Amino acid sequence: MPETQAKQILLVEDEAMLGSVLKQRLEKEGYAVSLVRDGGEALSALKSTKPDLLLLDIILPKYSGFEIMEMMKNDPTMAQPPVVIISNLGQESDVLKGQTLGAVGYFIKAQLSVEDLIGKIKDFLTG
Repeated sequence: MPETQAKQILLVEDEAMLGSVLKQRLEKEGYAVSLVRDGGEALSALKSTKPDLLLLDIILPKYSGFEIMEMMKNDPTMAQPPVVIISNLGQESDVLKGQTLGAVGYFIKAQLSVEDLIGKIKDFLTG
């Protein structure tokens, strides 16, 4: 029986604790997770890899998540995975901006447990 390739997730999260917890939980679910901690690393990873999903924080060092999404749209050499935003920014204008830039999901960290977030990520990758 042929091995199925693990889905690749690029996780961009500068909060060390949350990044580690999400990475471990997603790997436990069988996903291959690359964790980067700032916008510059995210852009490099998007140029060198082709993730199946981008989990993107908005408030990051170097470039914001919104800036990363704008750069992705304008750079055909960059991977264009579906983007799921995980942020503490929960204003309607922030959610609208994320959707306008093409995010397929927008989750506010304070309103979602890690387990709920993992479930939603699994839905995006299987749906």
